[in-house]
Amino acid sequence: MMSGQRDLTIRPKKRILKYMSIVSRKLPRFADCGRVDAPDISLLPGVLEDISLHGCRVRFPLSVKIDIDNDYELKIRPSRKRNAGVFILLCHPQWIQEANGYTEIGFEVLRSPDTARLNAYIKMLDEEDSDTEDSEKILDGRVCLFV
Repeated sequence: MMSGQRDLTIRPKKRILKYMSIVSRKLPRFADCGRVDAPDISLLPGVLEDISLHGCRVRFPLSVKIDIDNDYELKIRPSRKRNAGVFILLCHPQWIQEANGYTEIGFEVLRSPDTARLNAYIKMLDEEDSDTEDSEKILDGRVCLFV
């Protein structure tokens, strides 16, 4: 492989995610759920699996073919009630994994019209995650009795 080219071979799912998290990811991903409309990829909506400031993972309920060199517009509607709006993000596919009739795609988020709203949403997810960790530390190893 020549210098500057990306290795885009499809690897088993666990290896891809492990590779991406160790080598490429600089920011944490947050498990999240939501509807993803990407008409250039599939007529059926995809499901948001996780998201960060720089990327997201989307699962489509069927086998889809995409051009790894193209950018795609994703309309993401998170399921969190605090944010009922839709993020319109310009994304570039980083990896593709097909299994059991569905397709998962890892996207890098490029500069997009809703980047500022995405930043605010990720900050909210980070705060919620911190609150959960604090609660788990308080309750860790203790017995709670609700009367």
